[in-house]
Amino acid sequence: MPVGLSQTEIEQIDRVVSNRKRVNKGQSLFNAGQRFDAMYAVRSGFFKTLITAPDGREQVTGFQMAGEILGMDGIVNSQHTCDAIALEDAEVCVMPYDNMEAISRDFPTLQHHIHRVMSRELVRDQGMMMMLGSMRAEERLAAFLVNLAQRLNARGFSASEMVLRMTREEIGSYLGMKLETVSRTFSKFVDDTLIEVKQRHIKIINMDGLRSLAAPEARSL
Repeated sequence: MPVGLSQTEIEQIDRVVSNRKRVNKGQSLFNAGQRFDAMYAVRSGFFKTLITAPDGREQVTGFQMAGEILGMDGIVNSQHTCDAIALEDAEVCVMPYDNMEAISRDFPTLQHHIHRVMSRELVRDQGMMMMLGSMRAEERLAAFLVNLAQRLNARGFSASEMVLRMTREEIGSYLGMKLETVSRTFSKFVDDTLIEVKQRHIKIINMDGLRSLAAPEARSL
């Protein structure tokens, strides 16, 4: 949020978002139907967002890491439309929406940045629809791994090694793939010398090979 702001503006924003909240692994940050009053900047840890169908089936709609924002789903109807669950012990900065809206009117740079974040989420949703509608299993998983590596690298982590905080079942739910298909595709990537896998630790051996599998539309997911 502070990108492009002066020190005085940053200090004013700090007073608004100074409240931090810890969320233990497996706990909810918010739930579908809950009143919306704040957005949350992930300070540490990983989250998943999911929706639950009337018959009880769950659909993972995204994974969020440090530096990303949760809770924007509640803006349109003043209530959350999904659950946000911590995949590991996490901490977030609480950003009361009314306060953020007020100061963003005074700071055009902040307002522009918030709009960019919202636009990015819209692009991700569109890319997800493209992925589920037209991509093969190998392309879906390759796009997922490439995107995850890019997001981690943008936050100062390795671009070639990662520890998956989510289970293969959760990855399958997000990508529209059965658990068996996810496991089989991981194994194929290992056989093709694209990655190495040791439990949840992934080492990317051939990033260009993964990128060649991932359709351009999916690389920004």
